[in-house]
Amino acid sequence: MIATDIAVMWLTLKLAVIVTAILLVIATPLAWWLSQTQSRWKSPLSAIVALPLVLPPTVMGFYLLLLMGPHGPVGWLTKTLGVSQLPFTFAGVVVGCVVHTLPFVVQPLQNAFEAMGRRPLEVAATLRMPPLGAFWKVALPLARPGFLCAGILGFCHSIGEFGVVLMIGGNIPGETRVMSVEIYNHVESLEYTQAHELAATLVVFSFIALLIIYIANGRLSKRFARL
Repeated sequence: MIATDIAVMWLTLKLAVIVTAILLVIATPLAWWLSQTQSRWKSPLSAIVALPLVLPPTVMGFYLLLLMGPHGPVGWLTKTLGVSQLPFTFAGVVVGCVVHTLPFVVQPLQNAFEAMGRRPLEVAATLRMPPLGAFWKVALPLARPGFLCAGILGFCHSIGEFGVVLMIGGNIPGETRVMSVEIYNHVESLEYTQAHELAATLVVFSFIALLIIYIANGRLSKRFARL
């Protein structure tokens, strides 16, 4: 494997770690609210969160590019604050991956919270535990396998993202050229050996990640069956 491919792998891992960390912070309260609320806004918000699952990545990337561009609202805000434009930067790719990967993190967490049921929280309430304390000391520990699944799915999806990255970040070495884009570059250059090495790495990693998720889901089901 050539040095440029190794640099691309490190950049991809950096992107995936940052995106996953941001998503877990954003998705946890959102998934908790969706799992507990009976509000009429639940369905519209759930549809908005799940929108990246059905939209082509290029469509999502196109509209994010317009929003973050110099004539978009986000671009206008960054310009007003004296911050550099987000398109075709690593920060812009992070924003795009966070938006496009959001449902892959929210839905496993929401499923874990919903599978927990109301009984553990009701027991905590009878012990006069405040709602915030019940969330931290009861809900989060019980949903730990769900967090594992959400983290792995978010991490893997960030590593494999192509359309949004290419639309927002382009193909800039050391800045936005991640593994999926590099595989595309190798194929275009008829460098099939290098493309195979990167692609095989992603296949093996994805298989291991899915295996961990299925094991975690099995443990989650057994844990809630005992409640």
